Amino acid sequence: MMTDPISDMLTRIRNAQMVRKSDVSLPYSKLKFALAKLLEKEGYVGKVERTEVAKFPELRIELSYEGKAPKIQTVRRVSRPGRRVYAKYTELPRVLSDFGIAIISTPNGMMTNKEARARHLGGEVICEIS
Repeated sequence: MMTDPISDMLTRIRNAQMVRKSDVSLPYSKLKFALAKLLEKEGYVGKVERTEVAKFPELRIELSYEGKAPKIQTVRRVSRPGRRVYAKYTELPRVLSDFGIAIISTPNGMMTNKEARARHLGGEVICEIS
């Protein structure tokens, strides 16, 4: 039984990039799809799509590289099932002096820390990516 599907998704992406895979597939969920679309919008991954394999949907993420180095250098899960981390918009983290992003789950959907700060929204800090 998997208790944290978000950390599983981030670990699959990290492991696939370490062995220079071109893409990674994982079980589909709306939350993982929103997170992957946000990574696609910020340029950390390539195309994100939902595919049907057998009778279960899958999420297929195309990985991006700069030369031989992966675009995602570090991934850190902040809010976990055992310890939820919430922040006001004034207390949102700045990852690498705003060169990286933190993904925030707000009442208006998932967005980056920069966008949430601009819209004066706080929420749950999902992860930090640089």
